[in-house]
Amino acid sequence: MSNQSLPFAKKNYILMLIGIAIIVVGFTIIGLDPEPHGFGFMGLTLGPIVTLIGFIFEFYAIFYKAEKK
Repeated sequence: MSNQSLPFAKKNYILMLIGIAIIVVGFTIIGLDPEPHGFGFMGLTLGPIVTLIGFIFEFYAIFYKAEKK
């Protein structure tokens, strides 16, 4: 096995896991909408906004560059 480093730093992976958790919460909110077929506030507004925030956070996690000491 060669001595190659990982493509991202440890903090990037932690931020990516947080982003995935936010996305899962967004989809869970969509699924928990009490209105039929998800046409309530939670299914049409809140859930998609939280999911979008999760995807934006994922892009931030990927492009995050740790400051050099």
